[in-house]
Parts: sequence; structure tokens; C-alpha cells
Amino acid sequence: MEKSPYQGKIKIFADGADRASILELAKNPSVKGFTTNPSLMKKSGVKDYRAFCQEILTQITSHPISFEVFADDFQEMHRQALEINSWGKNVYVKIPITNSKGQSSIELIRSLSHANVKLNVTALFTWEQIQETVKAVAGGAPSVVSVFAGRIADTGRDPVPLMVKAAKLCRETDSNIELLWASSREFFNLIQAELTGCHIITCTTDIIKKIPMLNKDLSELSLETVKTFKADSDSAGFKL
Repeated sequence: MEKSPYQGKIKIFADGADRASILELAKNPSVKGFTTNPSLMKKSGVKDYRAFCQEILTQITSHPISFEVFADDFQEMHRQALEINSWGKNVYVKIPITNSKGQSSIELIRSLSHANVKLNVTALFTWEQIQETVKAVAGGAPSVVSVFAGRIADTGRDPVPLMVKAAKLCRETDSNIELLWASSREFFNLIQAELTGCHIITCTTDIIKKIPMLNKDLSELSLETVKTFKADSDSAGFKL
């Protein structure tokens, strides 16, 4: 557990589906919520989707936590969303902006949001997707708009201007809409996300572990790095 939790305005959500890690991170005061997805669950070896989620919810009762639908048909996505929503008051239902055929989920998103289902609309990459999502959930249940800033950066594009516009749009439209910086790649993304006005950032366990390094003295860090090189070369028995 961090002795000095992150003091910034942005909320840190842990991204993963490993039961032990989730339960441990729930004790960390820097972590304000959790997100999962089917890919992370597969990687963690989850076999029974419903059983895993419901068991986690016996332990995670106050932190917001997102579970994603995995159907490709909108009628079945709607059914899954209602079931997932019934599992707990702290549950957000993740709905991808399209299905795997590229068909828009906006009508489903609008319907669920205005039926009082808390949503995490995921896999957003473009300004057009952000605009239509914000419009769809405005006036509905509390919603999270998840923009994959890290994957945008992977294409060589700077996500910051897009996130600044998105944060402004969310705040001007509805106080129940929160912008999430998704797919973080490094700790500095947390600083970027906060400066752009995002409400939430998802971070892996490895990134969360770097919180104590915030504003660390660089001369001290330099010496620690050199000491690590020396210890490793000594233990390896390197000779020239």
C-alpha cells in the first residue's frame, strides 16, 4: 500500500483481471476504481466470466468496476448489459463503440444510458466517436467515455489535443460524464492526462507502482541507477 497516495485531481483506475492483484490494489489509497475487459480476463486464465465477476464483487463493493459485454449482436449485447448491471451498484457496463463488424453501438448506448445503466463506452479513437458518445449519454446515467490515448500515440499521433477537446466537451455537456485516458504506456501519461482535464486514467500495476517516484530527486535517481549497474555486474561476475 502506498504511504502517500497520489494527490492529483485525476482518478487512477487499475486495469487488469488478475484476482489477487485487484484485491491487493483495492487496499491502495491511490486506486479509485477498476476496469477489465475480455482480453485481460483471457490472459488471466478466467474460464467462467459470470462466476469471476460475481466473486470479485463480493470483495470490491465500493470502488467502481467495469465489466464488458462480449456479444456481437446488439440484442444480445443489451441482454448481457442488463445482467451485468444487476450485479452491483458499483458496476459500470462496458460497451464498445462498434461491434466487430464495424456497426455502430450508439443506439444501444443511448438506450441503456437512459434506462439508468451506468456505462463505460470503450474503444473510442476519433473525435466523431467522442462527440456521438457524449451526445448519446447526455442526460442519462453516470457514464465514462474511454478514449484509447495510448493506442493513438502508438500510431505516431499526439493524443493530447484530442483529449483536451474531449475533456472540454464532457464538462460542458453533463457533469455525469467522465473522460477516461485509456491504454496508458508510462507513468508520464498520468501527468499528461491530468493536464488535459481527464477525470480518470487507467493504469497497469507496473505503472501504479511508480507513483512513489513522482518528483523524486534526479541526482538521487542517477546514483541509484549507477549502483544497480554496479550490483548487477558484480553479481554476474563480469570480467574484461
